[in-house]
Amino acid sequence: MREDQAEPGDQRIGFKRHLRPQIVRGEAVYLFGESGVTAIQGAHVEVLAPLLDGTRDLAGLLRDAPADLPADKVGRMLRRLSAAGLVGKRGREDGSAGTQAALAYWDAAGLDAAGAVAATTKSLVSVVAIDGINRDTLVEALHRNGLTVTSGSGDLTVVACADYLAPELRDIDSAHRAAGTPWLLVKPVGAQVCVGPFFTPGDGPCWRCLATRLSANRSAEAHVRARCGQRGPAPRAAIGLPSLTATALGVAAVEATKWLAGLRHDTQRSIWSYDSLTMQVAQHDVRVRPQCSGCGDPGMVARRAFEPVALLSRMKRSCDGGGHRSSSPKEVLDSYRHLVGPVTGIVREIQRDETGPAFFNSFWSGSNIAAAGDGLEGLRSTLRADTGGKGVTPLDAEVGALCEAVERRSGAFCGNEARVQGSYRSLGEPAIHPDTVQHYHPRQYDDRDAWNASHSRLQHVTTPFDEDEVMDWTPLWSLTEQRHKLLPTGMCYFGAPCPPSVTSNSNGCAAGSSLEDAVLQGLLELVERDAVAIWWYNRTPMPVMDLDSFRDPWIDECRAVHAGLGREVWLLDVTVDLGVPVMVAVSRRTDGPREDIMLGCGAHLDPRIAARRALTELNQCMPMVCEPVDITAFDVDTRRWFENTRLAAEPWLAPDPEQPARDVSHHGHTHRPDLIDDIRALQDTLASLGMEVLVLDQTRPDLGLPVVRVVVPGLRHFWSRFAQGRLYDVPVQLGRLAQPRRYEELNPTPLFM
Repeated sequence: MREDQAEPGDQRIGFKRHLRPQIVRGEAVYLFGESGVTAIQGAHVEVLAPLLDGTRDLAGLLRDAPADLPADKVGRMLRRLSAAGLVGKRGREDGSAGTQAALAYWDAAGLDAAGAVAATTKSLVSVVAIDGINRDTLVEALHRNGLTVTSGSGDLTVVACADYLAPELRDIDSAHRAAGTPWLLVKPVGAQVCVGPFFTPGDGPCWRCLATRLSANRSAEAHVRARCGQRGPAPRAAIGLPSLTATALGVAAVEATKWLAGLRHDTQRSIWSYDSLTMQVAQHDVRVRPQCSGCGDPGMVARRAFEPVALLSRMKRSCDGGGHRSSSPKEVLDSYRHLVGPVTGIVREIQRDETGPAFFNSFWSGSNIAAAGDGLEGLRSTLRADTGGKGVTPLDAEVGALCEAVERRSGAFCGNEARVQGSYRSLGEPAIHPDTVQHYHPRQYDDRDAWNASHSRLQHVTTPFDEDEVMDWTPLWSLTEQRHKLLPTGMCYFGAPCPPSVTSNSNGCAAGSSLEDAVLQGLLELVERDAVAIWWYNRTPMPVMDLDSFRDPWIDECRAVHAGLGREVWLLDVTVDLGVPVMVAVSRRTDGPREDIMLGCGAHLDPRIAARRALTELNQCMPMVCEPVDITAFDVDTRRWFENTRLAAEPWLAPDPEQPARDVSHHGHTHRPDLIDDIRALQDTLASLGMEVLVLDQTRPDLGLPVVRVVVPGLRHFWSRFAQGRLYDVPVQLGRLAQPRRYEELNPTPLFM
């Protein structure tokens, strides 16, 4: 039946317009679509299919159906075909090819085609073009899809720009949030063009959520602009081709049309980029930042710091690899994989260091915010890929690299952190004196200028602390005393404004699959570095661990891999009075002009895990020395280490020949199934020595992965901090030395790691 002979009603029934039927008698009715072919079997459907051409209503179908195809059978068949999305109702339509193609498009999209066309026809679109983008070209692209552009307020606004960080977008975003109007962003210039996301005020992220992520990934640009006293994104050379710009604007017009037609899906909140040089299309998630100053609650981070840190019972679910965790590595990676991405991720990419054997599982996840300094050298230090992960398996290392990157980003100062202003003296008893954490010796201040000039930034000595100087302080929760204490903000967050008397570092910072997981890892790191510092700066020979006693095939393979590189490996037990096994793995080249001695440290309540941690950290660092080493690329302290260190001259690095090798059973271990029990055991040990455990929850709401900074005043960092205390006292208490070392007797070589 021809269209001009169609039934007069507007509820005609037919196959969806994007499908074309073909009947193979006795076999099936085949429906050809763009994405494939659907086969429908049955003698009755073969009879009914020719009638589903969209020219009949239900009465017409029943009238023209064969006598042996009763009405109830036709009804059941239509319901099944409709449920499968194969047939639908049609009304009176423009018969032009363009209109039919558009209706077929909406059928393929799963929308009511007539309703979609009506919606796009009646809707109004506003257009904003900034950064020199040609507005008329965008208007033409929208008109080609039948959209009506208005000079006033529309149902949707399409904004074209040359940079997603253009300052004008802040006001555009604010205006649309105030009006409740959705808007679509497009960048139609550059070798890489972008479309999306849609911003929907009151639901989903705003432009400021996006801008925060984009800005964090353009640190070099921000550095240069700040140095020149400039704000906003740096101007860039005009790049592009007319056809490429037209393509981007055409895609934006398609997306706007779909939106107005009522099509919704999660990827509309993403940026879609097309790299014209490689023909690669990529999706970049844009997510809500709950603490966003535009659409969220900017005070939530600060408020949380003033609340108690409540640790809960948390059962261990993963005890292999590098520790006891409340979730498996795979679960962590699956939950936080979205944080990896070159545009909106906090980690550009996670990649294996291909230098050296694959067994080393050395993975890198980008720059180290904690290593930031001044000037070009400081910028280089933040851009180097020296945030990484280690592990017995590639998965362990990949997850470790991701967690360390999140840890660093969460510890970076943003400006919305909890702060109390005052001086140490004015704040009184809740304030913690920085000297109990930083541990600089008075003599270090005397020659700080000469020392700082000849050592890496990690080893720099601050100015003496002034107890009357007003500065920002941040609350930390004392697990020991169950109340808040205060520590200078400049010691709690990387990059926080602070006087030169305080400095931040990553000691005690940890990420975990739960808050309890993170606190335990932070505590173990403090214990590890305290023990390593006591050994390193006193240069006391330590007993070796009998690696055969572990009966660990992975450890056996590790030794074999190092031997294949012409190296020998041993494991020193440097455990101190805290009773937590702490081990240092040492690897030395035996067949070269330099020995290139490398170290790795590990601590854990389980000595087997402590050994694996030390060895995996050693392996993580091994790519530095697996190929001919360009020592000029290292900082001054690392360079001196490789140039000068020989085992014969530093016998304390070797196993103590006067002590027998220790069996794995030397350190007793009681397995506790709950993480909080391990935390309490460590807390009790520290309390017995007069030390308290302080925790700052640094978890960022937009990242989600728990991150903490754990502080235990009195425990030592393994950098060059030479104040009196445990560094001098513990070796005597443990019988390693008859009397404390004098200041001038301490190891003059800073631990370079």
